[in-house]
Amino acid sequence: MADQLQKGLKRRHMTLIAIAGVIGAGLFVGSGVVIHSAGPGSILSYAIAGMLVVFVMRMLGEMASVNPTSGSFAHYAHEAIGPWAGFTIGWLYWFFWVIAIALEATAGAAILHSWFSSIPLWLISLILIILLTLTNLFSVKSYGEFEYWFSLIKVVSIILFLFIGFTFIFGFAPDSKPVGFSNLIGQGGFMPKGFGAVLLGVATVIFSFMGTEIVGIAAGESAEPQKAITRATNSVTWRIMVFYIGSIMVVVTLLPWGSSEILQSPFVAVLNYIGIPFAAQIMNFIVLTAVLSCLNSALYATSRMLFALAEKGEAPKRFLKVSKTGVPVQAILASTVFSYVAVIMNYISPETVFLFLVDSCNAITLILYLLIAISQLRMRKKMERENPGALTIKMWFYPYLTYFTILAIATLLISMAFIQSMQIQLLFTCVITFIVILSYMLTKKKQTKVTYSGNIDVKMQNNEWK
Repeated sequence: MADQLQKGLKRRHMTLIAIAGVIGAGLFVGSGVVIHSAGPGSILSYAIAGMLVVFVMRMLGEMASVNPTSGSFAHYAHEAIGPWAGFTIGWLYWFFWVIAIALEATAGAAILHSWFSSIPLWLISLILIILLTLTNLFSVKSYGEFEYWFSLIKVVSIILFLFIGFTFIFGFAPDSKPVGFSNLIGQGGFMPKGFGAVLLGVATVIFSFMGTEIVGIAAGESAEPQKAITRATNSVTWRIMVFYIGSIMVVVTLLPWGSSEILQSPFVAVLNYIGIPFAAQIMNFIVLTAVLSCLNSALYATSRMLFALAEKGEAPKRFLKVSKTGVPVQAILASTVFSYVAVIMNYISPETVFLFLVDSCNAITLILYLLIAISQLRMRKKMERENPGALTIKMWFYPYLTYFTILAIATLLISMAFIQSMQIQLLFTCVITFIVILSYMLTKKKQTKVTYSGNIDVKMQNNEWK
């Protein structure tokens, strides 16, 4: 067994991971719920959530440019706030993506089940998990290669969608008239349900941006980590503007926001409106690609975070063992355990498992972003003092934008307590966070006892030797 992760990710892998990491099933499917609840104001929901993600990614990029590591933000929280923060953010992130593995496997199985209805849903989930686990077990290069092609399909699909959509909006398509902007303001106004619905949309959609930070973790296995981090951080703004805000703008401009078709699948609704044959099947293939991409990345992210936690003694040391190809085998396998539990749950109660998994994740995103922002706030002066030349990326208007981001994220977390549909999510996240912090305290107490006992034994042996 080797003792280090290998730098097997090439520049093209890192480029596509950075560009397409933000594109997930949340955009293709979940956006319909936000549009239906906020109307055209959903553009603002995605813009505000995207702005916060841009700020957080800028902070993460600043820290990663100085010290790229597979532990990424868990390492920075450990250094900036304290060991308890690194332990907490590391295990919460691991838990988030463990849930995501099961969630994406369930979503992917649902799509494939519509094509192969004779195969049980739970069996398809199991097959997807096993196949992509094997991909990650082979080498980090195989992860990068799969993610490269998944990402390429997602990027090309979104660009084509935007191109076709805008040609119909402005009347450039053959035999078409400009649609104009009547759907943006003619169905009850731009914010038909008020600004409160827009803010509610922010709390809903910010979950769908998770994945942008994986490039920070992957930088530790890249041959050119600083360049990869710089490129990803500098491009995150246009990625969010083009892929998310651009796509939502096309949907709400072409179709009335209250359409039942948008609620079911906004992208399929647009393709049907334009007259693309087999629109549903085409979109299902693209969504399946996005789901498999997220599943692939979830397996990667969980294993590397578990590896980083083990490096600091915050997870069992066996997770440090890596194969000859530089893959943390035991960390990958441990991260799939809950997925098999979810497969069983899917077999017993397929109607409820998906909703449970979704409700388990959302608020964790905000806690992770909050701890990243606090870490950057506390590390910036230390980095400038100790290694000013390494700061190739800097957070804008420090510390004011950092304070603003912390306040905005804290406000979103507090507001979730007063939104009935989000109270269960927040409560579940609070319970998980409490369990993680309690685990840290118990682990630290146990380690202290062991250390103290060991010191006594050493002293006694020394006394006897004398």
